[in-house]
Amino acid sequence: MGQVVLTVAKNTLSEMKDYYKAQIKPDVPPSALFVAKTPGSTITAYRSGKVLFQGKNPEAEAAKWGSAEQPVKKKVKKHAYHPPQSLFSSSHIGSDEAGTGDYFGPITVAAAYVKAEQVALLKELGVKDSKHLTDDKIRVIAKDIIHLEIPYTLLKLNNKKYNQLQAKGWSQGKMKTMLHHHALEKLLEKIKPEHPDGVLVDQFSEPDVYKRHLASEGNKLQENVYFMTKAESYSIAVATASILARASFVKAMEDIEADVGLTTPKGASLQVDRAAAAVIKKYGKAKLDDIAKIHFATTQKAYKYL
Repeated sequence: MGQVVLTVAKNTLSEMKDYYKAQIKPDVPPSALFVAKTPGSTITAYRSGKVLFQGKNPEAEAAKWGSAEQPVKKKVKKHAYHPPQSLFSSSHIGSDEAGTGDYFGPITVAAAYVKAEQVALLKELGVKDSKHLTDDKIRVIAKDIIHLEIPYTLLKLNNKKYNQLQAKGWSQGKMKTMLHHHALEKLLEKIKPEHPDGVLVDQFSEPDVYKRHLASEGNKLQENVYFMTKAESYSIAVATASILARASFVKAMEDIEADVGLTTPKGASLQVDRAAAAVIKKYGKAKLDDIAKIHFATTQKAYKYL
């Protein structure tokens, strides 16, 4: 089990509490502000500003909120597709996704083309990693991005199709690979004859694995494509794509709730298990095929509450 400790500002503590509200546990130590449980980590936030991340993959969860006081076990190795530092201040495309760890709702992938002269303005508008923004703030910034006419493409893999692909043997990694690839293809076509200085994908798998997924469907990597973990913290183009993808996911979740007339929380948690049970009670298990990723353990856990 790994462990990471961060020190964050009071306003960040408030953001974190709002972000994890669906996963907060009822039992809280006296000195703690809250304790939340995600699939890969337990987060204990203290009123002092210290936040402890523990679990199988605490580094990934902690990285959403800042740099660790303790180094992670292994340094990230730079591969052949690691972007040059100059890319972040150049005119480039970034791509990111949302909804991959959520039981309810689709996977959304966005790609955005940001020119060098637009970087400062987007930062001024508050564009940054969407994980550090509330859903309401994301909605506002997404509208600003669209108003600026930043070229972008947005793809959504609905749950019915997701479940069909998963039943065919597709991993979620392959689904994400193909979504990113097609979003980039569409955007590159949209901005012609302009040629970006590069394309940066927020890395969710090793580049060689990404390329193998492409090859299995008869596709190949575009030119000047780079991969980097936590890319949204370095690239304003990836951060822009992150916000657009998240805004689309939030809207899709609202549509699902309107459709079923029930609360369908984000993420994967006890509250989500109970929400899945409520859907089964009201509509039957078949309804989950339209609104959820049914291979998640949540589907089986839901039956405990029937």
